[in-house]
Amino acid sequence: MLKEEMENRLNLYALISRVMIIEADRELLESIEKNPAILELFPNYKNWEKRREFNSDILKKRYLDVDYANLFLLHLIPYESFYIRDDQMIESGGDNPVLNLYNSFDFRVELDRARVISPDHIGVELEFMYMLTKAQKKALDESDMEVVEELFKIQKEFLERHLLNWSPMFLINMKREARTPLYHDGAELTLEFLLSDFEYINMQLEKV
Repeated sequence: MLKEEMENRLNLYALISRVMIIEADRELLESIEKNPAILELFPNYKNWEKRREFNSDILKKRYLDVDYANLFLLHLIPYESFYIRDDQMIESGGDNPVLNLYNSFDFRVELDRARVISPDHIGVELEFMYMLTKAQKKALDESDMEVVEELFKIQKEFLERHLLNWSPMFLINMKREARTPLYHDGAELTLEFLLSDFEYINMQLEKV
């Protein structure tokens, strides 16, 4: 049961971090559309009439890229430091609140690979949770329950101090401002999953 739950968590963190970190491509769209269970997580996108009118390349260029740019590059600010600093500046240097934590886990942010200017971008923070969950699944496969428990504690603290401390505000705005069903549904899915995963982690720690 725990292994199946871990696999589901891993897949969801992979999915939502990918949606947030860079524009959609054909591979992402196919991974959503060819898996009925994943497609159900994007109900408005599933029923989007333009999916039936255009292929993925046209959807990307004409609608999805434009929406991503509006949401992540122009109108909204998907960075933790903007929400937690009094001056609402993005901290892209060594004083960024998540950088030391990333470094302690040897998690390297390839800023040039993604469309981000700072390591506290929502997509990067979600990718960090993916990395922690991946390490946790490996520990579970090796029956190392001490590491599994320790990683639950680290995940809880990261959600509490970082992602859940600011991303709900961004995701609510993202859902409201989204012009395409993919990003509307993506915002809703991410918010609902983060809240439920935090609850799940707490339940697992209570069992210890």
